[in-house]
Amino acid sequence: MQELEKEFHIKCVKGDVGRYVILVGDPGRCAAVAGLFDDAKQVAYNREYNIYTGFLNGEKVSVCSTGIGGPSTAIAVEELHHIGADTFIRCGTCGGIDVDVQSGDIVIATGAIRYEHTSMEYAPIEFPAVADFDIVMMLKQAADEAGCVSHTGVVQCKDSFYGQHSPESMPVADELLSKWEAWKRLGVKASEMESSALFVIASARGCRAGSCFHVIWNQEREKAGLDQKMSEDTSAAIRIAVEAMKKVINSDRSGQQ
Repeated sequence: MQELEKEFHIKCVKGDVGRYVILVGDPGRCAAVAGLFDDAKQVAYNREYNIYTGFLNGEKVSVCSTGIGGPSTAIAVEELHHIGADTFIRCGTCGGIDVDVQSGDIVIATGAIRYEHTSMEYAPIEFPAVADFDIVMMLKQAADEAGCVSHTGVVQCKDSFYGQHSPESMPVADELLSKWEAWKRLGVKASEMESSALFVIASARGCRAGSCFHVIWNQEREKAGLDQKMSEDTSAAIRIAVEAMKKVINSDRSGQQ
């Protein structure tokens, strides 16, 4: 592409964002994240990309929404990286798969199943989508300190929301149902739509990335007749992501001393 004054989609330039970025899906969730920053200001809003920048522990940090799925997430990460970002924590929602994962719990991804196509334009399918180990540990510490029930493990990423929730209606129902059964048998914790792309792109671009999720519902618990209530309050997951980013910042400072 030709040289542009601003990044094509996120409409930002160098200096607009920090090296540390929290990623959310919903543009409407950015203000809640930015509310936990110091001196936060909105710097851009174009399409699904709503961006605020402020400070945590004296370091410039940003929050950027990505919309839903791998393609729009990839665009955000690429353009943020172009202007200086190198550390990403995704804070989103998920649906449980493992029956021990209940609504309102927190899932922290150690890795992600690449059942989407975006990451295949970065790396062969044999390459694993794994989170940065230190970020995983800091997310877990932040969840424990917040007193939240959390689960660490592999999550499944897909491109089709309704392919998960009404697979029987799809022409490829047999394949979808067979794969889902495999995820269950492999102990996969939850299903979402962005982390596999995020983790692979981070590897390709020399960045760090991790993810944590608020569990809205678990369809496998529903099928098993287990008690649960739908939970849509993402505030705990947001606080965990922000506290984990503070830990990353402090760790980076310690390493530079």
